[in-house]
Amino acid sequence: METGGARRPGAALGFALSSALMTGALLSACGESGSTATTEPRTVTTADSAHPASASAAATPPADLCTRIVAHWSREALAENTYGDYQSMGLSNGQYAILRNVVDAARAVKKRQGAGAADRLIDRRAREDCEERYRAGGPSDGPWQ
Repeated sequence: METGGARRPGAALGFALSSALMTGALLSACGESGSTATTEPRTVTTADSAHPASASAAATPPADLCTRIVAHWSREALAENTYGDYQSMGLSNGQYAILRNVVDAARAVKKRQGAGAADRLIDRRAREDCEERYRAGGPSDGPWQ
């Protein structure tokens, strides 16, 4: 029995994926081919070979990343714009504990002193608590801490 030319499920996705991978491979192969338009040759130093150039910037320190993500989600929680659980927010269990403490404190300050004071408290507490958490380099109580 013939299928009447019906495609197999996933065939289009497979083709698109293989095309994207091939394009990426070709582009990266063309990155530094030696046939550049510049007339000055590139001199490779010991530092270059020990630390190859990278397209990405230096990694963000864990305490800074924690501060940014906790402050963001604290503001969302204070405005009641959150959804899901800590994993859907991209937080670890420990970062979520910091967020809960920050939001509790911010709610109290917002009632007494207003939204501006709560916003400043979020920035300060998120920074302080995240710096404390990552002071020794990172959590050590298990993989999800």
